[in-house]
Amino acid sequence: MRGGKLIRLAMTVAIGMALAATSLASAADPHSKGANDHGAETKQQKQDDKDDKHSKKASQQLSHEQQQKRIERQREALAEYRENMAQQNAIAERYAQQLEQQRAAHRRFQQAYYERLRQQQAQLADNRYDFDNDPFYYTAPSYRYTRAGQDYETNQYGAESLRKALNYGYQEGLQAGRADMQDNWAFADRQSFAYEDANYGYDGRYVQQADYNHFFREGFQRGYDDGYYERRQYGSSVNGSDSLLGAILETILNLQALR
Repeated sequence: MRGGKLIRLAMTVAIGMALAATSLASAADPHSKGANDHGAETKQQKQDDKDDKHSKKASQQLSHEQQQKRIERQREALAEYRENMAQQNAIAERYAQQLEQQRAAHRRFQQAYYERLRQQQAQLADNRYDFDNDPFYYTAPSYRYTRAGQDYETNQYGAESLRKALNYGYQEGLQAGRADMQDNWAFADRQSFAYEDANYGYDGRYVQQADYNHFFREGFQRGYDDGYYERRQYGSSVNGSDSLLGAILETILNLQALR
């Protein structure tokens, strides 16, 4: 009896081991049913992810009608901007007369600034810009920013334009501050034609002129402070190019992601 029990126990263990081995082989075999099910599931998941990304991309694009409205508003704003730029000539002349006798270094800075602005005006005279192929005009807003207590929305192209305004402002302010320091002039960051104009670097696109002017002046004031006191509290120079420190720039801009 005892020998029969041992034989049955051994047979039971052998059968169990055989079943376990069969199960492991089936899981490892890429042609087994379980493996095929897993492969199908992985393929479906990839397709679902692809469809989801396509859906998200589509949701970030404006409709053709929205795109055309944005382009039309931009054309109107650009025409108005060109007219406003022409009026700056009289303002520049008034500043030049005030600087003639008292602030020689600042007068040289203003002359250089005005020459850069004049070249910019000449480039704006070209009306052949291809709005339809510019991604700004069909990309939905992705950021919110605030100016004078009012919220505005823009996409990544508009955000980059505002960053450019801050850095251009910082560069011009740095030169203006250094000029006034050389002239032994009192600290006067807002008594500069460049500060009042605040249009250098603006091509009339992506953001409103008032928004560009606002952030240009924010950068200008900090650049003027660094230039006048001969320090680098707000910006730095990399490969000969002056710009605001990244953390300070983003704090001033304070962009809020919409999604």
